[in-house]
Amino acid sequence: MLGAQPAYAGGRGGEGSENPPKPGGNATDDGTLSATAGAVVFDRSKNGSGDSTGRVTSSSGNWTPPACYYAPKYTPAQLEKYKESIWGVDSTGYQWDAEQRDQYVNGHPYKDFNKDKAGKGYWWDSYVTQGREGDPGATDCVEDTFWVDTGDAPPARIRQAVSPEILAQLAYAEIRVPSTKVDLAPAGTTKVNLPTWAWLDTAKFKPVSVTASVPLLNVSATTTAEPVSLKIEAGTPDATTYPASGVCEIAGDRIGEAYAKGKANETPSCGVKYLRSSGDGSFKLRATITWKIHWTGTGVAAAQDLPDGTFGAEQDVVVQEIQSVNR
Repeated sequence: MLGAQPAYAGGRGGEGSENPPKPGGNATDDGTLSATAGAVVFDRSKNGSGDSTGRVTSSSGNWTPPACYYAPKYTPAQLEKYKESIWGVDSTGYQWDAEQRDQYVNGHPYKDFNKDKAGKGYWWDSYVTQGREGDPGATDCVEDTFWVDTGDAPPARIRQAVSPEILAQLAYAEIRVPSTKVDLAPAGTTKVNLPTWAWLDTAKFKPVSVTASVPLLNVSATTTAEPVSLKIEAGTPDATTYPASGVCEIAGDRIGEAYAKGKANETPSCGVKYLRSSGDGSFKLRATITWKIHWTGTGVAAAQDLPDGTFGAEQDVVVQEIQSVNR
């Protein structure tokens, strides 16, 4: 994977709005644009229609997008207003206040909140990714508020400074995909030793994407998820899957093959054959789609890979014994 690219404090100069950016709010009327993570804006107009339950999860161990990151947050006047509001009120005491004033007012290293640099850069601070507030990683961004001149990269020590790659990872968390409930033939109830065909409506399974950007920096990244395979798990070891691996590769515009009259004696390209009855209950057939995920972004010449994502769902399958007739 490409290393994180520097994000530059370019774009709009000046004092900006009276209040610093805050997480949440500012969605457009059609719901496609919203500022849901502080300085980061998401365009979900090409996303899938799935709700929060349709969020893909990484198939590569415990990888997750960052729970916190650094981005521009204050102009000099905004930082002064914020600091003055907490000193002596929401602080750990006189010593902490004095150290803060020494750091941001008295020139060690900043003097008078860098007011002489107004319009020439921004104060950067940490943001917690929306929905990750309770994660342990949300407390990883512990750097004090720091200054970045327009056109400069953040200090090298700031590993989680917003960048095209960070934006791509944040967009990854916003990807939504449709349910993976498969069509079955026979549907819902089948027989022991009878091949059951499985397929998906390919019209629902198209590439989806989300773009994350920081307009202040003129930097963005688009993360795209494309379906590549469907895995069938029968819900019992007493079953045979088609193919044997249970993984049905997506070929062209189809996932599996719909059953049609006249195919009763054929072996399905994707499906399952149960070897015993489910008795008075049912088996939980699980269908999981693997999504290949990649991103492109500002200053990135070629698409870069992110860990594959998966999303699955279970459905009940009743398996009955074949009834014999004695004569």
